[in-house]
Amino acid sequence: MFALTLDNGIARLSLERPEARNAIPAAGWAELAGRIADAAHARPRLLVLSGAGHAFCAGADLGDFAAMQADEASRTRFRQSIRSALDGLRSLDFPTVAWIDGACYGAGVALAIACDLRVAGRAARFAVTPAKVGLSYPQEDVHRLVELVGPGQAARLLFTAGAIDGAEAAAIGLVEIFDPEEGIDGVAAAILANADESLAALKRGIRLAADGVRSDADQDRRFDDLVGGEELARRLDALRRR
Repeated sequence: MFALTLDNGIARLSLERPEARNAIPAAGWAELAGRIADAAHARPRLLVLSGAGHAFCAGADLGDFAAMQADEASRTRFRQSIRSALDGLRSLDFPTVAWIDGACYGAGVALAIACDLRVAGRAARFAVTPAKVGLSYPQEDVHRLVELVGPGQAARLLFTAGAIDGAEAAAIGLVEIFDPEEGIDGVAAAILANADESLAALKRGIRLAADGVRSDADQDRRFDDLVGGEELARRLDALRRR
């Protein structure tokens, strides 16, 4: 249910189950992990994650839960397969952007917040709904949600299971950009205008900072190497020739 295409340095990973609003079945998480591994191997400059049709992702497919209720091993596999896919997405060393222009519910929010950036369109709607059906949320995803919106807003989203639109999601920090007009194209172009090695170093630095790391010897080496690198020389020369 996932399609991965490569075009002009952009890997486009699309959820392709529009008849179910791109809800991910239990077996689909391993497939997603595989497509993410394929993207890592392809080494694009940017990955854009989106959903086909009128939804980003309606979450996990609720039809799978009845079978899991009587099978403890399958419940564990389900949780672990979600973790493998989302951790794989977060560990990519090039920028990742979620383009959300439709329903983004439950596990779909966990998928979106595993990306570096989230861009919401006019039709975007967000809800974190596990409590509505008697479930919890994986702790890693609760942590990421609190990291983005703070404990109070996380409590509001998780406790009420209420939906918010793209503008409100941007106001509370769940998405970074609400752009009903241009959508993802302007963001992608702005990222691609920059140097790949710089982006990789900056992404690593952001990840370290989020983990509470104030200084890092490898980041220092990367900084020094970039100052002495050919890309800086090329770009400075281009600026002088303008």
